[in-house]
Amino acid sequence: MNPKPTRRDALDNRERILTVAREAIAASSGASNGVSLTAIAKEAGVGIGTLYRHFPTREALILELYRHDIQHLIDRAPVLLADHPPLVALRLWFDEVAHYGRLKYGVAEVIHAATDGGADDEYFTPFLAAIAVLLKAGAADGSLKSGLDPEDVLLQLSVLWRLDPARGGEARAGRILDLIVDGLRTTS
Repeated sequence: MNPKPTRRDALDNRERILTVAREAIAASSGASNGVSLTAIAKEAGVGIGTLYRHFPTREALILELYRHDIQHLIDRAPVLLADHPPLVALRLWFDEVAHYGRLKYGVAEVIHAATDGGADDEYFTPFLAAIAVLLKAGAADGSLKSGLDPEDVLLQLSVLWRLDPARGGEARAGRILDLIVDGLRTTS
């Protein structure tokens, strides 16, 4: 038996809920507790029952946002490499990771708990692979040191999810990314 396909309007409702939730969490500096699910449903133009059918818990909604956004970052690495020299592509990708970090601020604990501290995170290996693609391209053109470990870079980037957007997080992220890139370059 084939499962019944999801109706177009149900898919549209789901996407609207995710879009509104992403904006609401970002506007509240990532404080997911401060985001009302009722307000999200209303802004998305759906009833609260529809929201709960798609996302039975606040955590389920946050995890779906995480999955969507992290996949977007994974997909962006080769696109940026196709359009820019490796060092520029790496920095642009880091900037996108920092933007995601600002959105993730305040919900990191939910994601961390749901993925067993990252041990059960299905996106861990693909995210490392995206970093590796960027690092290898930079090593091949001589702009980045060779033999860099993608996990080491990920650990450096992980500080981004801890920067409070309301307390100068964007400017601090830029400075931190400059330090990370400087450490990865063959020349400073």
